[in-house]
Amino acid sequence: MRYVAAYLLAALGGTESPEAKDIKKILESVGIEADDTRLGKVISELGGKNVNEVIAAGYGKLASMPAGGAVAAASSATAGGAAAPAAAEEKKEEKKEESEESEDDMGFGLFD
Repeated sequence: MRYVAAYLLAALGGTESPEAKDIKKILESVGIEADDTRLGKVISELGGKNVNEVIAAGYGKLASMPAGGAVAAASSATAGGAAAPAAAEEKKEEKKEESEESEDDMGFGLFD
């Protein structure tokens, strides 16, 4: 991911087709040592392509994927359905204890 980000930064900086030395320079500026095999993979995949077109194509692919919220909510509802009432009971008990403690803190009860 860092190699793609550095490639995009180089492209945004005005280099139409960033090379390995451009990406290495960006990565080294933040203290990251570049791995030549990964760097070569990124350059071979993105080399000669317009970055804006690649990003636009990626948006199209992401639009077809389900968002994590709906899937996560459905799976937690089916898997943890029994745990939800127990958690609600614990919260109610905690609230009752807090009200009793607040009366003790004042030094007198409301109905004393």
